[in-house]
Amino acid sequence: MASTAARMPPAPAPAGDDAATAVVSLYRSEAKIQPRAVHGVFAAWRVALVWATQLFFYGMPWLQWNGRQAVLFDLPARRFFLGPLVLYPQDFIYLTGLLVVCAYSLFLFTAVAGRVWCGYACPQTVYTEIFMWVEHRFEGDRAARIRLDQAGWSLEKWLRRGGKHAVWIAIGLATGFSFVGWFTPVRLLGDEVLASVGLLAGPALGGWEAFWILFYGFATYGNAGFMREQVCKYMCPYARFQSAMFDRDTWIVGYDTGRGEPRGSRPRSMPHSELAARGKGDCIDCTLCVQVCPTGIDIRKGLQYECIGCAACIDVCDDVMDRMGYPRGLIRYASQNAIANGWTRAQQWRRALRPRVLIYTGVLVLIVAAFVTSLVLRTPFRVDVVRDRGTLGRLVEAGWVENVYRMQVMNATESAQTFTVRAEGLDSVRLSTVTEFTVPATQSRWIPVGVRISPDAAAALGPGAHAVELVVERQLGPDDPPAVVREKSTFLVPR
Repeated sequence: MASTAARMPPAPAPAGDDAATAVVSLYRSEAKIQPRAVHGVFAAWRVALVWATQLFFYGMPWLQWNGRQAVLFDLPARRFFLGPLVLYPQDFIYLTGLLVVCAYSLFLFTAVAGRVWCGYACPQTVYTEIFMWVEHRFEGDRAARIRLDQAGWSLEKWLRRGGKHAVWIAIGLATGFSFVGWFTPVRLLGDEVLASVGLLAGPALGGWEAFWILFYGFATYGNAGFMREQVCKYMCPYARFQSAMFDRDTWIVGYDTGRGEPRGSRPRSMPHSELAARGKGDCIDCTLCVQVCPTGIDIRKGLQYECIGCAACIDVCDDVMDRMGYPRGLIRYASQNAIANGWTRAQQWRRALRPRVLIYTGVLVLIVAAFVTSLVLRTPFRVDVVRDRGTLGRLVEAGWVENVYRMQVMNATESAQTFTVRAEGLDSVRLSTVTEFTVPATQSRWIPVGVRISPDAAAALGPGAHAVELVVERQLGPDDPPAVVREKSTFLVPR
């Protein structure tokens, strides 16, 4: 009984008139981060990547190739156009190869230089940069935005916030339109949108197209306008498993503790040569590196999973070092071993070519080589043969045995192609249907194929299933390379 009482928590003391009541919340709201604008080399790289990625995303659907959209994933027609390539669902292996190339590239870049993808080219980073630029235009710099947040609602605040959100919504809808334009011909999609708002006569926007434009636009508006760093910190899985690809030789955004500490303020007139004698490091504790960080971390606390590697802290710190007359590089891209051991840039580059990186590079080169070789050697058409389930082996005139097949021929070129078909692998085998046909450009066609063998051949084979080959050959033009596809199937001889 005594031991049970000892394990029980003490009863709370009754609250009297003078007792203070503390309310402990189990939920802590995240403070809004208002990053400071920064200029520098890495900021210029981010701006360049914003332009490059958005020109590609918004502009690629408008490019034409041979009178059609150059890049189009036509899901209803089950055709995918990638420049001169015409792919079908049977070419899914190429999409798999492309995804494998992207995955190994991510592994390689992460092993060498950390989260450079996150800091410069990730869609979340890119659209956050765009939305923050709009916010800066309407609401001012960091200090002005903080004052506006704290101020009460007035006409000026309504106008500034309303204008900002109007532009955000417009960007979101434009993004959704361009996203759907990769799957629906974008010029047709534009006409449908104009028809939906009464500006053009013609068919209106379809239900699924409208849904995806609004959904993708809303996702862009919410993620880049409101959630921002929360997506990187809590929703993105890459931040969680990136440590599996890091080691102490990975280049990261790092703070040189040995050089910067002990930090503290000092007059600008203090020469750099006197810092050690006065017990000062290079860091003046201005906190600008924290103010420019889009995820709100203090890089001086070491490597943190919230860091997206955007290098905004490097740009602002280098600017401070220039004004103080100190050497640049207090915060820089470097490996943990390089910062700890004071390695030169050449020593870091030598360590970058370590076995892990070489293996990633070798595997990536092999995959890319196999991928390109497969595309180059790919036949200009595909063939699928399906047995007609409603018609098994049957006897026809003069005792011949016939099997019927359905053959799909997919033309993966930009011009109409003529093909011939024949059967091989059985004695006296011949076709009882058309042996020559034409398939239009970038189209597919189902062809019924009847295959017959003589009564003597059927008797020699005996009842059951026997191997047969259907050979489809493209008729050669003056500039066409030979192309033959052989599809194996079975020929049934009835009892």
